[in-house]
Amino acid sequence: MVTLISQWILSLLIFFPLLGAVLVAFTKDAQKARHLAVAVSVLEMIFSFHLIAHFNVDSSAMQFAQDLAWLPRGTGIRYTVGVDGLSLLLVMLTTILCPLVFLSSYSSIGSNVKSFLALFLVLESAMIGALVSLDLVLFYVFWEAMLIPMYFIIGVWGGKDRIYATTKFFIYTVIGSLLMLVAFSYLYYAHYQANGIFTTSLIELYKTAAALPAGVQMWLFAATALAFAIKVPLFPFHTWLPDAHVQAPTPGSVILAGVLLKMGTYGLMRMSIPMFPQAAHDAAPFMIGLGVFGIVYGALIAWRQTDIKKLVAYSSVSHLGFVVAGMFAFNELGFTGALYQMVNHGVSTGALFLLIGVVYERRHTREMSEYGGLAKQMPWYAFFFVVATMGSVALPGTGGFIGEWMILTGVFQVSPAMAAVAGTGVILGAIYMLWLVLKVVWGPLNNDENKKLTDCTPRETFVLATLSVFVFATGFLSVPMLAHTEPTMKKLQQSVSKKEAYKTELVIRGTSDEPMRVMMNGR
Repeated sequence: MVTLISQWILSLLIFFPLLGAVLVAFTKDAQKARHLAVAVSVLEMIFSFHLIAHFNVDSSAMQFAQDLAWLPRGTGIRYTVGVDGLSLLLVMLTTILCPLVFLSSYSSIGSNVKSFLALFLVLESAMIGALVSLDLVLFYVFWEAMLIPMYFIIGVWGGKDRIYATTKFFIYTVIGSLLMLVAFSYLYYAHYQANGIFTTSLIELYKTAAALPAGVQMWLFAATALAFAIKVPLFPFHTWLPDAHVQAPTPGSVILAGVLLKMGTYGLMRMSIPMFPQAAHDAAPFMIGLGVFGIVYGALIAWRQTDIKKLVAYSSVSHLGFVVAGMFAFNELGFTGALYQMVNHGVSTGALFLLIGVVYERRHTREMSEYGGLAKQMPWYAFFFVVATMGSVALPGTGGFIGEWMILTGVFQVSPAMAAVAGTGVILGAIYMLWLVLKVVWGPLNNDENKKLTDCTPRETFVLATLSVFVFATGFLSVPMLAHTEPTMKKLQQSVSKKEAYKTELVIRGTSDEPMRVMMNGR
């Protein structure tokens, strides 16, 4: 029974939210639709625990893999999915955040409720699909599918400038997607010329891509890296992010910061770097430079904001600059720290956007000057705000500290000067976040409007308390969590350090008790 579940678990995680979306769309009562959406997302989260329970922490292979015919055999396009240490934590982050987002939508989304819930379930399906896809066409389908529901979530339920923001988001992402599609198409034909067969298998194309001439590699790396850099977003491709965050409804901002931005950094680690190791090495100083510049730039711009949501949006530019700098250090510490920081950023920044939504629903303003002294009126809100800030500024004991420490150590091994500059981002982050806490939570309660505010509701308390637990759980439980990633990160580091093809294997579980291991390295 366990083997059968393992064989189909990833397909279940991909398609179960789609089934939920259909059921929600045909539910007549909006309140019942809300309950159904929460139930579907909670079941999805429970299903995902099977991955953790049965994941082999000593293996770097693709586990729970499924390889099925999809399009005609001659095309080489198949339905191939699997997870390893790189994708496992991000899948878990997605399935844990989504139920919390649905709970937060009870008060923040009041119109076209069923449409919103259905679109969000489709988005969850696409995010899981992109994280587990091992076929380039399948990945591209899910990558583009993520864009559609997010476009409507911002465009329909966003703020007054939502059309401008969602159009800008759409244009930036589509331009990057087209560049990625060109690179994928070139690889598709390059493999045919070298091996006489067509394939879009990500694992098989690793060796084909790594064997290309250095000049070709650089062009293909640039195309894919640009597509993923826009999604991160990495400076200077970040300008769509503040607009999208400010205009998006609270659930949209949470999932945008929590998961969607990680698709860019995940793509760099899954595709751009291991596919084109020579080009990635050549571009590493430039990419580390962009990451470090983004750390400082994002922090300085965040410091100057008066809109709370825009401040947190620019903080994402700074935090994800750490992730990019860490992975292009090309050592195990850098890779591991980058992956862990993706998770930590999703938790702490997701919590901050939820906290902003709580007071926005009560006051309908995000201006920092409108607040102050909320700890006197909303003590539980103040407590959760401080905890989320601790995670954001990487206080020791939180997961953010573990992630940033590993990243800075990894970058230091490559360039002490770059690590020193990146370290100033930690200081600046503490300054602008603590300034935010001072202006919003502490101080006198001068605004009469704030004296009417009520503290967190039981539903809001549950959501924020859950994320607060994760802020510290990722800090104190980092060893068992990172044990799941160690073999994959070590293999990735060894492969790119030798500038060879990334080698892995699929663990395809059939009906027998013993898994079938298939080494996928070129043909």
